[in-house]
Amino acid sequence: MNNLTKMSILKPANEVFESFVDPLKIGNFWFTSSSERWEQGKAITLIYDEYNATVDIKVMEILENEKIVFKWGTPEDEHIVTISLKELNNNHTIIEVNEEGFKENDEELISKLIDNKEGWVYMLTCLKGFLEFGISDLRSGIVK
Repeated sequence: MNNLTKMSILKPANEVFESFVDPLKIGNFWFTSSSERWEQGKAITLIYDEYNATVDIKVMEILENEKIVFKWGTPEDEHIVTISLKELNNNHTIIEVNEEGFKENDEELISKLIDNKEGWVYMLTCLKGFLEFGISDLRSGIVK
């Protein structure tokens, strides 16, 4: 089962793409930092200072300015995330985040899907704030 989230960003696809893959930019809207530039086949460590947490991802596929696919989670609960970018014109990109791997027989499925959707909507909102308005301190505001 998957969970799809979409948002419109009033910036070109290359700016949206670079916000994810550039370790100096990701801290402006999502994780505090990234261990290195995201490239296909790389294992990346994402650091979240506010929760004293790290998350390891494996970048499975990169299509510059179009798509990022990565795996994350424990081996028994691994998910695949696909971030797709569709540029409608030179200053407007639709971003889709699709996370797959939710188990339909999980008793907590609905709660997990809601929590997951909340996280992606928040991240995309912070991305929009950063790219469109230069706001880089929203990401640390969510309380879990």
